[in-house]
Amino acid sequence: MENPSHSSADNADVIAQLAEKVKEFPRGPGVYLMKDARGRVIYVGKAKNLRNRASHYFTRQAAEDRRTCDLIREIRDVDFLEAESEVDALLMEARLIKDIQPRFNVELKDDKTFPYLQIRIREPYPRVEFTRSPRRRGVRLYGPFTSASGLRAAIQVLQRIFRFRTCSLDIDPNEPKWRWYRPCILASIQQCTAPCNFRVTPEEYRRQIRQLRLVLEGKKQRLIRELEKEMREASAALQFERAARIRDEIRALNNLSLRGDTDKDVQPEVFVMNPRKGVLGLKQILKLDKLPRVVEGVDVAHLGGSEAVASLVVFIDGLPFKPGYRRYRIRSVEGIDDFASIREVVTRRYRRLRHEEQVFPDVLLIDGGKGQLNAARQAFDALGIEPPCLISLAKQQEEVFRLDADEPLRLSRTSAALRLLQYVRDEAHRFAQHYHHLLTRKRLRLDADQARRVADPEAEAEPDGS
Repeated sequence: MENPSHSSADNADVIAQLAEKVKEFPRGPGVYLMKDARGRVIYVGKAKNLRNRASHYFTRQAAEDRRTCDLIREIRDVDFLEAESEVDALLMEARLIKDIQPRFNVELKDDKTFPYLQIRIREPYPRVEFTRSPRRRGVRLYGPFTSASGLRAAIQVLQRIFRFRTCSLDIDPNEPKWRWYRPCILASIQQCTAPCNFRVTPEEYRRQIRQLRLVLEGKKQRLIRELEKEMREASAALQFERAARIRDEIRALNNLSLRGDTDKDVQPEVFVMNPRKGVLGLKQILKLDKLPRVVEGVDVAHLGGSEAVASLVVFIDGLPFKPGYRRYRIRSVEGIDDFASIREVVTRRYRRLRHEEQVFPDVLLIDGGKGQLNAARQAFDALGIEPPCLISLAKQQEEVFRLDADEPLRLSRTSAALRLLQYVRDEAHRFAQHYHHLLTRKRLRLDADQARRVADPEAEAEPDGS
């Protein structure tokens, strides 16, 4: 019979050796592979930082965690495969799990099924879906993925490049009525080619899907070579706009990442609420004919009238849709005038939407009281545009002002509708403040540089060569 203390000591030595080994792992994205005494892969995981993530398994905390302790007792070696990006690592992890079927990837999952990315390839315009219940026929499946949030983020990142549809519409290319269908906001922000409006042919759309599949199947470099050839051909044919678009696609493919730009894509603070209940509640309290799927929020920020800016945030189905966020420098207002600033932002935003025939939101929320609301209404009147459902939310009392009512709505502090409006308002405020701080820091750096040049005019003078 094996001596327990001896076995425990041997395992501790192995863990110590592996802890030293992973210190040599790269700090970039990739997948790590845990192996048993027979060299079999028993667990596959992805990481945006291989060294940090793999090191976690060889700590006392991991050895005592009931979710990982059984795995750690069987680990005798660890290896890694580098990836070009976090998205590539996520896709590589899914392919390896499917091919190898490591035991602990199955045993450590929760009581839900693994998520999959599903493409309905038999449709004229194949839709791309996140699903935990994949169909058996007529689809191309990718997965399983170990991280639902990672897969959802990857779908959003890939959609920016390949502009596929994720809606549930049953589009018939032989039915003329679709030509009059109004596309959703994804088409407006260039994240869908709008097959629902026949803005793309089935052949062109299937080309998008083929490119997506190449990436999902680990053939990104092959796709990039094909795109580089197309770009050269377009340039030779003097099709410079098409060549530039392909160049941007190649650049995006080379920079795939689940992480956003911290200057443009700061994550909102945690806000506990049920988005579905919030949207249903909003429909009820505002007496809308349909669910308000798209809500936009506007806020302005300044410091003593300097560096005045504004933000516009977009929520879809009760959740922030950050690719739709916009930020504005106030151009026409001197000093502190929030009303004039709101008029400027609303005018610029909706003049452009009208010009580009883009979809309007179902609800536009202004941060402020009755005065701010009237300023927004004046902007619509000047444009000659009938506004969407236009409301404002005042701080402190959290009152909801409407154009057609003299008295504000006073909702319960536990109301899902109020919590959704607070979420939109607070996110608009955060985004405006973030942009204001960026500009302020930039100005302070410029002022400091100017002061140094005045104090020492020759400090940055070029040598005269004498």
